[in-house]
Amino acid sequence: MTVSRKTVLVVGATGSIGRLVVEEAIGQGHTVRALVRTPDKARQLPSEAQVVIGDVTQPGKLAGAVDGIDAVVFTHGSDNAGKVGAESVDYGGVRNVLSALGTRTARIALMTSIGVTNRTGKYNRTTEAHDWKRRSERLVRASGLAYTIVRPGWFDYNGPDQHRLVLLQGDTRKAGDSSDGVIARCQIAGILVSSLISDHSLRKTFELVAVNGLAQENFDALFAALDEDPQGALDGVHDTANMPLNDEPKRVREDLNAMTRLRPPERGVGRERPPDERNLGGQGDKLV
Repeated sequence: MTVSRKTVLVVGATGSIGRLVVEEAIGQGHTVRALVRTPDKARQLPSEAQVVIGDVTQPGKLAGAVDGIDAVVFTHGSDNAGKVGAESVDYGGVRNVLSALGTRTARIALMTSIGVTNRTGKYNRTTEAHDWKRRSERLVRASGLAYTIVRPGWFDYNGPDQHRLVLLQGDTRKAGDSSDGVIARCQIAGILVSSLISDHSLRKTFELVAVNGLAQENFDALFAALDEDPQGALDGVHDTANMPLNDEPKRVREDLNAMTRLRPPERGVGRERPPDERNLGGQGDKLV
């Protein structure tokens, strides 16, 4: 894996995954900037972390957080705040941070969830959390930035021997319980941070679970075995095409249009026209 030290902004830095991402990134030699809502929350973070006060739902307060960064790891969540929280935090937080970046570039690692393409399950019907997380994925793909999107299984349901990581694609596990796959929080943190410095993780979307076996040391080999998201696609490779862009809320389509106009594509991330000009159908909505 290529050694490249970065200044990494961690969004959701005081959450159960975010704290581990902060520690992992510091351990890998990165400079870490932790976005927190209040100074009190920063007390639980390592002293090496740079603390910046801000709120992902208030875009006007994010300029200082993104200034001079090389990468962003999104681990934030709306904490069962229902449909409003799913839109304003899970989706809005990603939109606002990417917008605050403006025309600057940064490597992105976004954590969403296994089952994120399941629109008909009870959980999504009640909260719309899957839909809004999936829309946040689409913003990242449309942004022109280099990215990795990680969809973890159920946190810390691992058995004592479940250390071997398995990376899946197509989001086919949709039972809505731990039978979809389990993963330790520390394993998620390791993958998110390691993706920032791997060329093999570029434009990759995958589900992350653990099975019986020894932990792998070479994440590059895991990343390299994955298929890239199609050039200019809004959805992950092999995902079910069940969220037509034409059926999306107008505000969502406007956000995608705004995102595509911010910057030229990074290496390996292509788009030629904004989403209101694309042809729809076939293998799913594309930025083509």
